[in-house]
Amino acid sequence: MASIFTKIVNGEIPCYKVAETEDFLAFLDVNPNAEGHTLCIPKKEVDKLFDLDEATYIGLMQFSREVAIALEKTVPCKRVGVSVIGLEVPHVHVHLIPLNTMEDARFINKVALQKDQFEALAKAINANL
Repeated sequence: MASIFTKIVNGEIPCYKVAETEDFLAFLDVNPNAEGHTLCIPKKEVDKLFDLDEATYIGLMQFSREVAIALEKTVPCKRVGVSVIGLEVPHVHVHLIPLNTMEDARFINKVALQKDQFEALAKAINANL
């Protein structure tokens, strides 16, 4: 059965798209730790990060770097944190989280955004790519 991220890639579920290439997709996390929390995924569904072939792994990291640079230009923060956990969705995903404190990276505190805020934020990050 396809993961929720594969359904997003296939257009079956909407997302707040930040960036897209032929092989990768970045979109805002709908349950964010901080404003701008973005997920970067390979379009090909693979469960575990280290099961990716080398080219896809390197490509995902390069894509995530480009998105993180744009994110940092868009959302005021001390730095953009990177986390790859992968327990909640069986599809490789890189979390890019704007950080101001260590608490922002703990996946405990969440922020609530409205649809128009998500849309404006995704557009603003994309404009900085």
